[in-house]
Amino acid sequence: MNQDINRLLMELERSMRAVNHEVINPQIRELTIDEMRPVLCLVANARARYLKALFDLGSSQDTERPTEAQFTELHQLRTEFEELVSGAKALETAIQRGYLDVLPSKR
Repeated sequence: MNQDINRLLMELERSMRAVNHEVINPQIRELTIDEMRPVLCLVANARARYLKALFDLGSSQDTERPTEAQFTELHQLRTEFEELVSGAKALETAIQRGYLDVLPSKR
């Protein structure tokens, strides 16, 4: 890759970081790990509901195939869980890329 392309890509990355910071950061105040805990708990609780439903389904199953209602509930729980995981990953990416200001821990 030649130098001009490398420079362009580096400038593109800086511009993307700056624009994302300008747009995203004002929407969410400076973060601390304590302020992120409710989001982490939201994801953990969704994971727990999904896994519990799966295990409950397995332990109560006396036929080879769950009912449509059971599949519907499990699908809904999985969709909820996956959506929340995607959101948490988006938050993590925004922090890693410097789109959000993060305050140091008070520990």
